[in-house]
Formats: sequence, C-alpha cells, structure tokens
Amino acid sequence: MPQHTTLFGFAPGTETARAAEIVRLGVQADRAGLDLFSTSDHPYYGHRLDAYSTLGFVLGATSGIAGLANVTNLPSRPAPVLARALTSLSALSGGRIVLGIGAGGLWDDIERFGRPRLGPGQAVRALEEAITLVRALSGGGEPVTFLGEFNEVRGIEPADVPAPLIWTGSLGERSLAVTGRLADGWIPGHASDWVSERYRASRPLVDRAAEQAGRDPSAVATVFNLPGQITEAPLARTRDDSGRWVGGSVRQWTDELTGAVLEHGAAGFILFPTGDAPLDTALGRWAEEVVPAVRENVAKG
Repeated sequence: MPQHTTLFGFAPGTETARAAEIVRLGVQADRAGLDLFSTSDHPYYGHRLDAYSTLGFVLGATSGIAGLANVTNLPSRPAPVLARALTSLSALSGGRIVLGIGAGGLWDDIERFGRPRLGPGQAVRALEEAITLVRALSGGGEPVTFLGEFNEVRGIEPADVPAPLIWTGSLGERSLAVTGRLADGWIPGHASDWVSERYRASRPLVDRAAEQAGRDPSAVATVFNLPGQITEAPLARTRDDSGRWVGGSVRQWTDELTGAVLEHGAAGFILFPTGDAPLDTALGRWAEEVVPAVRENVAKG
C-alpha cells in the first residue's frame, strides 16, 4: 500500500482505443513515485475498459503504485466475487489495491446491463453488506456464513490475505453514515472539493456516524477527485463562477493543495487532467513538480 501520509494519484482515462497509452501512463506514474492509479467502473459501455482487468494489467506492469477503481459499480459485481477479485489482486501485487465502492448510479444503464434496479434504501443496504462481506472473506480464519438481504454465502473459506482499504463514493445521508461506520476513506461525489457546499454539509455526517460507532472520525480519510489543468503560466482565476477548481500553474496548485491538507485535513488527491495539454505533460507536471512541492510543504507544516 502507499507509504506517504498524503496520497497522490492519476486517472488517465478508460477508453479501449487508448489501452496501450493508459498502461504506459500507469507505468510512468509508478516510476514517478505516485501512490495511486485510478480508473472508473462502467461495464455497460463498450468503449471503456473493464476496471478490474485494467487494474490487474497495470499492477502487473508496476512495482509501487496501488490500483483503485473509482468507484466500483457494486450492482454490476456480486460482493463475494468482488471480494475474491480484491484478495487475488492483493496477493498478486503485494497488497497494492484499494477498494473504491459506491451504492450505484446510472441505474438506466445498470438495468440495460441486466442488473435489477434498486431503490435508494436498498442500494445503501447492499453497499453495507458488500463492505461487510469483503472484510469477512479476507484475512483468513474460519469459514464464513452470511445470510443477508442481497448476498448469501455458506461455509466459504476466507482468503488468507488482509482486507484492502475501503473507500466509498458516498453521496446521500444514509450512505455517508455507512462510510462513517465502516469505511477507511471517503471520496466526495461529483468531484466536490474542500471548499464546496457538498463537502461542508457531508463530512459532518460521516464524522457523526463514526463517533456513534465508537470510531475516531479521523480514521476515515478524505481523498479528493480533482479535475483541472496544470498550466505553464498562472491563471487569473483558479476557480470558476460556481467555485469549482479549474487549475492553474504549478505554484497555484501547490499553494491550493498545501492549504487543503494543512487547513482542511485532505488525505489525498487524484488528478483528472483537463485542458489541451498531452497527458504525458500533465502527468509530468503533476508528479515531478506539484506533488514533490506539496509533500515538502506539508512536511514543514
């Protein structure tokens, strides 16, 4: 797993037409010392790579970076099979896998894929069951019997591999409560960042649920998906009219992310490059300029 206190990742895309480039960028990110390679999970789209096939391929080509499906489309993946995929990838990669998971979205597409539509309450209960099962089917021990609302396993041997870190992409109040009770981390939805109203309204719900479960809220890390461009020259405005981050120069990124860590408790950032710069250029500026500068500033406090 990543060793840095503040984690930095890169999301190069999922298009099947760019498969070789995506793997190459994953290798480049690993060599540059990034912590996370991130891919999305939308199996109902034929022009996109399957998330876990991609992660397995990239992890096999790298030695230090961890893989993250951001986030796993749970309705498309039975929880016991997902648990086996995760423990297998962990064993094969030396523990370099993080489970990013959500209750589900894009339900019209999920139904087209042959999976039943769940109501909001059902989807959250299925999320809670999945997290419970992934942990139960990891770490060795006695055979597991679990008779849930959405999953049943009887006398199934757990893998003798530790459970991965589990980060949710929770949005609603009930799924945020599941995050606080059970998860190791939270990825705020819709690329909301530390100054957004969504984050300010949602994080207290995670913290309250953690406290009610007898957990330290700080045990639930916040890792931000962060779209933006890294420009050669400073931008006059680094946020748009709605307050959403759009990017800026290396110095502007460094100042912004340093403040996010030291003032808002951010635990990590995953860059989703925007703008016209080639992905190699964006990755280079991120991994070789922004990330070392933020790490140095955070270390100084």
